[in-house]
Amino acid sequence: MLGVPDATTLFRLAVLLSVLVALAAVVVLDRPRGRWGRRLRSRFVAGVPLGTFVSAGLVLAVYLFVQGGWSHWHAPVTIPFRAWSYFYPLGMATAAFSHSGSGHLIGNLVGTLVLAPIAEYAWGHFPRERGVQTFTSPLTNPYVRALVIFPAAVGGVGLFTALFALGPVIGFSGVVFAFAGFALVRYPIVTVVAVTAGNALRTLYNALQQPTMSASAGPSYSSPWWADIAIQGHAVGLLAGLLLGVWLARTRGDDRPSAVRVATGTVLFGVAQSLWAVYWYRGGETYVLYRAAGLALVIALATLVAATVAASDRPLVPVADRPDAIRAVPRWRVGATVLLLCTAALAGPAVPVNLTTTASGDLPSQSDPVEIRGYEVTYAEDVPNGMVSVIDVEVFGETTQVNTSGVIVRNRERGIWMTAVTKGRLDFAGTSTVRLGGLGWRETVRAERSGWNAVGGGTAYRVHLVSGDRNVMAYTSPPVRAEPVIAGRNVSVEAASEGFRLNVSVGNRSATGPIPATNETASIGGVTFVNEEGRLYAVDGGTRVRIARAERYE
Repeated sequence: MLGVPDATTLFRLAVLLSVLVALAAVVVLDRPRGRWGRRLRSRFVAGVPLGTFVSAGLVLAVYLFVQGGWSHWHAPVTIPFRAWSYFYPLGMATAAFSHSGSGHLIGNLVGTLVLAPIAEYAWGHFPRERGVQTFTSPLTNPYVRALVIFPAAVGGVGLFTALFALGPVIGFSGVVFAFAGFALVRYPIVTVVAVTAGNALRTLYNALQQPTMSASAGPSYSSPWWADIAIQGHAVGLLAGLLLGVWLARTRGDDRPSAVRVATGTVLFGVAQSLWAVYWYRGGETYVLYRAAGLALVIALATLVAATVAASDRPLVPVADRPDAIRAVPRWRVGATVLLLCTAALAGPAVPVNLTTTASGDLPSQSDPVEIRGYEVTYAEDVPNGMVSVIDVEVFGETTQVNTSGVIVRNRERGIWMTAVTKGRLDFAGTSTVRLGGLGWRETVRAERSGWNAVGGGTAYRVHLVSGDRNVMAYTSPPVRAEPVIAGRNVSVEAASEGFRLNVSVGNRSATGPIPATNETASIGGVTFVNEEGRLYAVDGGTRVRIARAERYE
């Protein structure tokens, strides 16, 4: 006897059924009668964007088999596959094709599947130059163009975005933006529609993954959403795609869209994809967003792109007296040159940054770091950021000399220095895992925080680093004094390697002792302390005052 499907299955079936009904309705109403297929087959072998599928498959393969996503779908190894510096070729080679998690991967794959086919359609599997025959050379072979040349170009753009990105970037988004830039030159409005379609596909994926969800108001910890965007890498990828698109259109002499369409499409794309989110890191988990300046840059870029695409081949300054001796520069090349200079201005600063390595010397910590195959893991607070602070630059009141706090990971051979878990995140969660690894291996280090909140006096806490059978006390905070005074005595909470202690002082005299275990009491310095389910009370005669509370985490 067949059982009744549960609510989750029914919701998923409802979503799929609605999609199928909508597609069927569109086909019936539009009656394409093969028109769609003929249009696709005019540019694609069998009407299929094979290059897009090959490129997306290679990115998925890196996640599954290089980063270990096959066995750890939601927890891939990421640290060794970032673009740390030119002295670490593996990171540079894999950064553009690796991802920080399954959500990051799915987002970029969706972007690839909606934008890359437009770029591939503009390129075409069949040669379009006049007088060129198909299959007369490898460059005119449609299968070579689809399965070799297009994926190779995608790989080249990926390496370009990694080599000229600021900071240890990871992800295929720079290439996705290059697809968009290439497509904007020929099909600006279609590109904007494709971005909207990508959002629809992500919503469909989320609806199938989690048809229903519930949430309630409560505390949370997160950095600003715009602080997680690799804005420089996205811009470099977009400019690279625009330049390639302009080159292809001018080489073939293709019909070009009007300036208003290009400008409108570029502005809408830039705003939708948050290219205006120009920000800087001030350290201490503080960021500054230059929203107005960023939006002005997007509008200026759209104007420049429109002028470049729509400009004619006429010389900028006509020369009538000696046309054979003087060849004036065509107008469109002026815009292309400015685009090239903008690309160089954005990519250029990455060269000195990537030619440096991380800060040398011992890690700033209270204890020896946990060492695993060349990695060093420790915890420290308010120390110079060993990656950002290597080059001292000050612009518009901002500086690269910033401090950081949290779980720090370093690998001298790979040039790695990063705050893998910030102090704020560990304060909020209480525990976090750092995944280390390389080609074919992975290990984890777990950071654990415990502490006591003194009433009116701050928090005393400790941080342990746990890896296998190793448990290292990485950090103990300074003592904190509770505000209440009991029988003239001050009470402080101290974090020590062996545990938490109470210090009871009066005048120049003091006594210390461990905090009693849960539901137990202890007498220290003439005061009795009671631990009731993590709430610590001081008792003196008929006086009972709460002194501290065990730290709680979300």
